[in-house]
Formats: sequence, structure tokens, C-alpha cells
Amino acid sequence: MGLVVVISLPLILFSLLLGFGCYFLGRAKGRQDIRTHAQVFGVPTPPPGSGAVAPEQPIHFKSDNSDKV
Repeated sequence: MGLVVVISLPLILFSLLLGFGCYFLGRAKGRQDIRTHAQVFGVPTPPPGSGAVAPEQPIHFKSDNSDKV
């Protein structure tokens, strides 16, 4: 029984440390990635020199409904 505790306990502790390490390193890497490479949603622009012109996107404003008061 002592052999099981000697082998299992270090393996469990190592697994926990490895899990926490991967979690914190991944979280830091993700936050750094967001700071340096911001996500842009929308129509992609054509590459430079392709001759294509990106279409103008209409600007939508939310009405304030002040005319209905």
C-alpha cells in the first residue's frame, strides 16, 4: 500500500502543477495575442495592388425615437 502512495501522490501533484502551469501560460499568451493582434470583424479589404476597390459600407445609426414623443 505504501508503494501506491509513493508513486500516486507525486504523479497527482505533478499533474496538478502541469495543469495550472498550462492554464496560466495559455491565459497570458492569449491576453498578449489580443493586445498585439486585435480581431477585426467585417468585410476583408482587398490586397494592395489588386485594383479592386472595397465597397463603401453604409453607416447605420440607431434612432433615438425623439420624434415619437
